[in-house]
Amino acid sequence: MKYSQCLQKIVLQMQLHSDKSRSKALKIAAQEIGVSSVALEGDNKDKLVVTGDVDAVCLGRVLRKKFRCVTLVSVEEVKKKEEKQCINEDNKVCCYYPPYCAPPPCGPSPYCYKVVYDSCDNSCSIM
Repeated sequence: MKYSQCLQKIVLQMQLHSDKSRSKALKIAAQEIGVSSVALEGDNKDKLVVTGDVDAVCLGRVLRKKFRCVTLVSVEEVKKKEEKQCINEDNKVCCYYPPYCAPPPCGPSPYCYKVVYDSCDNSCSIM
């Protein structure tokens, strides 16, 4: 059964004493499916803030395997920002396109190579 979750902001409090443990917590949280951003907050950088379409209980369970003391502080729904439409003088909607990026220059393909076969069949003799 597949269901649709909304974008959430999950705050977890953890005991992170060193930079190594902080980076490990960020790495574990970022590897979860559905996570869009991960950050550390708080005075001691002891609060892990995860944003995305992820289950908070499963995330806490995964983090507890490495860090024994993990507390779920809050789960909030993040509302999507509405895109503002630009309307010009003729009451037509303006469209903004990203700047065009030129493709990389052409060159020899790394997958093309020439196979050369030796016409002499020396059936592997050691001299």
